[in-house]
Amino acid sequence: MRKTGMNFWEKLKTIFLPPVPAQKPNIQTKKLYCSLDKTIAYLQSAYDGSVDFTVRNITLRDGEKAALFTIEGMANKETLALSIANPVVQAYIPPGSGAEKLKYIERSVLSASEITQIDTFEQLLTFIMSGFAVLAIDGCDKALSIGVQGFSFRSVSEPESEVVQRGSREGFVEPLRINMTLIRRRMKTPELKFETMSVGTVSKTDICLCYLNTIVSKGILSELKRRLKETDLDTVLASGYLVPYLENKGDFSLFTGVGITERPDTVCGKINEGRIAILIDGTPSVLIVPHLFLENFQTLDDYSNRAYFATFTRWLKYIAFFVAVFTPGFYVAVATFNPELFPQQLLSKVAASIADTPFSLMTEVLIIHFIYEIMREAGLRLPRPLGHAVSIVGALVIGETAVNAGLIGAPTLMVVALTAISSYVIPDLYPPVAILRILFIIAGGIGGVWGIVLLFCVVLVNICGKLSFGVPYVSPIAPFSLFGMRDVLIRAGWKTLSKKRNFIQDQKGSEQFKE
Repeated sequence: MRKTGMNFWEKLKTIFLPPVPAQKPNIQTKKLYCSLDKTIAYLQSAYDGSVDFTVRNITLRDGEKAALFTIEGMANKETLALSIANPVVQAYIPPGSGAEKLKYIERSVLSASEITQIDTFEQLLTFIMSGFAVLAIDGCDKALSIGVQGFSFRSVSEPESEVVQRGSREGFVEPLRINMTLIRRRMKTPELKFETMSVGTVSKTDICLCYLNTIVSKGILSELKRRLKETDLDTVLASGYLVPYLENKGDFSLFTGVGITERPDTVCGKINEGRIAILIDGTPSVLIVPHLFLENFQTLDDYSNRAYFATFTRWLKYIAFFVAVFTPGFYVAVATFNPELFPQQLLSKVAASIADTPFSLMTEVLIIHFIYEIMREAGLRLPRPLGHAVSIVGALVIGETAVNAGLIGAPTLMVVALTAISSYVIPDLYPPVAILRILFIIAGGIGGVWGIVLLFCVVLVNICGKLSFGVPYVSPIAPFSLFGMRDVLIRAGWKTLSKKRNFIQDQKGSEQFKE
């Protein structure tokens, strides 16, 4: 009986286990063949008839066979012909072994700036899929990768998600090398370091770590490299793929300890504080670690405007955050359990609107929020002209019609509209704000004001206990640092900020990865 039960549980486990992947041939250490025909046959079988894989057979002046391997659309055809194919065909190559001929071509024939000698199929495939051309000669078990990248990409333009009034109009683009150049132009110092590595077992996406060598914490840097090496993704197509692997294990929070930006000037400002930027090939979004909660309320315009006006706008952002999170839940809690807290004139109007609607106040507010989120998502995904039309129709037609039909109350609609507008003041926090808003509505509808207070304490404990690469998430408020508060509630002038720099690894409580 016991054996039967064990067999049952073993079978049950297999249902929920992922299927065992088929074993693929390991090409990471497979050496190139000396025979050019075998190399061509192996590559053609690896690509299995893919039409973008091209092989150009070349005959040297002494009659020796050679071949150029490229991926169509990734390499510049004009550069390939003028800088590689024609010089190799026309050059006089002294007699010798295949390795000697390849060495002579590398030193005396080719003039490209990027030339690397490779000896494995894994290196060969990686280079040609990155836009390189690979030259192989019959009788040599090595090859040359030559940089002739020529794929198309969009030009540098202003990022739509981070618009500033004063500052650069340049934003990151998809190619990694161009993004590195945008940062290097702004930080003309040899202390600016770029380290490249690849993630994704299938996509082999290139990523680059950017930091200032004299400022960065070596402990945070080594921890970041460790977490990136432990990623087990097949493909990395966007920056969001890596974010869960950069968070602390077992850290459940609606807020993230990984910043994101599309502006090179923002990246330069962050790495000047000891942070590390992660550039990902194929996406204009750059990740920044460590990232603190209060940085969501800071923009580049804060440091371009006068200190008093920057302080004023920052307080507006703090107020907008609390309005976006707490106003709907507080409205539901007070109207349901403590209506006496309303002024007398407002109380009569709220009571009349509640009495005329068929739903409970909590249900009514939740329905309106879900309808708003549907319209927002539709406006984002539709083409721009249609998106504006959907927003106007949703705001005017649906809202006004619902109020006139008696399905929802006018005060409730006004509260939802106010919170929706306030949430866009801090766009980086919109995902957690949208979820917290719904949770506070439910807490207010069930537990009243005390339900709001209880949930607020839970959220406060959660963010205060969160760490971003060993740095307290709500620094410098908890642990409190008077020196760090000069750029929190107020934005001190540049003469004050420049007296002593505030590095991220010097925050109180950040000794975990500190040297």
